Amino acid sequence: MTTATTPQLWFLTGSQHLYGPETLGQVADQSAQIQRMLGDSGGLSAQIVGKPVLTDSAAIRQVMQEANADPSCVGVIAWMHTFSPAKMWITGLDVLRKPLLHLHTQLNEALPWQTIDMDFMNLNQAAHGDREFGFVQTRMGVPRKTVAGHASDPTLVRRIDEWARAAVGRGHLYGLRLARFGDNMRDVAVTEGDKVEAELRFGVSVNTYGVNDLVAVVDEVADSDIDALVKEYAEAYRLAPELAKGGDRHDSLRYAARIEAGLRQFLTDGGFGAFTTNFEDLGGLRQLPGLAVQRLMADGYGFGGEGDWKTSTLLAAVKAMGVGSGRGTSFMEDYTYHFGPGTPRILGAHMLEVCPTIASAQPSCEIHPLGIGGREDPVRLVFDAAEGPGVVIGLADLGDRFRLVANEITVVAPNEPLPKLPVARAVWEPAPSLATSAESWLTAGGPHHTVLTQGVSAETLRDFAQMLHTELLVIDENTTARQFADHLRWNQAYYRLAQGLPGRG
Repeated sequence: MTTATTPQLWFLTGSQHLYGPETLGQVADQSAQIQRMLGDSGGLSAQIVGKPVLTDSAAIRQVMQEANADPSCVGVIAWMHTFSPAKMWITGLDVLRKPLLHLHTQLNEALPWQTIDMDFMNLNQAAHGDREFGFVQTRMGVPRKTVAGHASDPTLVRRIDEWARAAVGRGHLYGLRLARFGDNMRDVAVTEGDKVEAELRFGVSVNTYGVNDLVAVVDEVADSDIDALVKEYAEAYRLAPELAKGGDRHDSLRYAARIEAGLRQFLTDGGFGAFTTNFEDLGGLRQLPGLAVQRLMADGYGFGGEGDWKTSTLLAAVKAMGVGSGRGTSFMEDYTYHFGPGTPRILGAHMLEVCPTIASAQPSCEIHPLGIGGREDPVRLVFDAAEGPGVVIGLADLGDRFRLVANEITVVAPNEPLPKLPVARAVWEPAPSLATSAESWLTAGGPHHTVLTQGVSAETLRDFAQMLHTELLVIDENTTARQFADHLRWNQAYYRLAQGLPGRG
């Protein structure tokens, strides 16, 4: 699923009329230079869009309302160039509903020690104005990210981009439509949840459709559409001989293509950006959708197995955040452990539905028995995940709030080949260790369905959680089981108290 518009970050510069029109002209010019510096860095995944210098409360409020209404705008960057009295920002900040980044910078990197005078001091007052602005934001309880440094610094650019990616994910959720084909797996607790609260908190609309509503569309797919997909499969993947044209299982490949075409049509017609399936409720489908789900995820759709709409929602958002990173993101499940010899590791997979964007090499397209679901052998893509750093993240509904749990990991090659495991899979080493990671995850009530991403950092996920006013617990190399348990207790007290306090979350 692709978006047609490039996400925009509106760049707002604060000043005042105290120093006269000539100074305001200099402010506008220097603001434009800062914007060009950021835009030309090549490190931002969103477009910087400059707005006129803001010097009064009415103009500030108006631009904030325009930002709210513009779907291309995913967030606002604010910088106080000169001393900008922050009372004029109060009503504008109060109406802003897009994520906010407070940029604390200045045009000059070094001070001109030999020539500096009061004219220079009066013009270059970000150190002054941004402190005033910071106070008002804190006084109002405005959620924001604050980034300080010179615009030429790659670290500053990276931090802005991490926030920008989170803003893209947050924007993707608002208005997201998710189709559940059937309900969640019977007797499973963690895939349940409050869909009304999810729409209030995240903006996603979750609704259920009968599987045979999908089957009706699948059955009407034209042979020409199937022919086109089968040709695409043969070009994109290493096709098992029995699935190739003339092979004795070629009809199964054609039916997998029929499912993909029908599912894609259903989602497109309904404006859906995410979906779920359930192997316990397949209606008239002859195969559990495997290949179709993998390919739709690769196009940016959110997905959750066994009716897991929360993981599907999360995947859709993280997919949007990772666009342009060159690294993949997938639906995932912790399946089984390697405790030793050597470094303990986790083997993650799912029945069929792992996204090929995380593949280390060209996937093979194969057909094998599944042993679950009671249908024909399903077609699927088989591969190992690419090595490198990543994050595994899950979303749980605790009843009084949602909780995000994330674990920093390193994806590694399997210790040995896996010739009898014909599914897509990932092997990873969780930080700080398998034991501490697992104990912390279990203590937090983290789900067994997750999103594995190599394209989005833990810092972006922190920004994302703040934008959604949602709890996030990160398990990383510094985590200890005792410290993590304390953190959980502190969070429990904080979120219980915060529910009764007024403010902006």
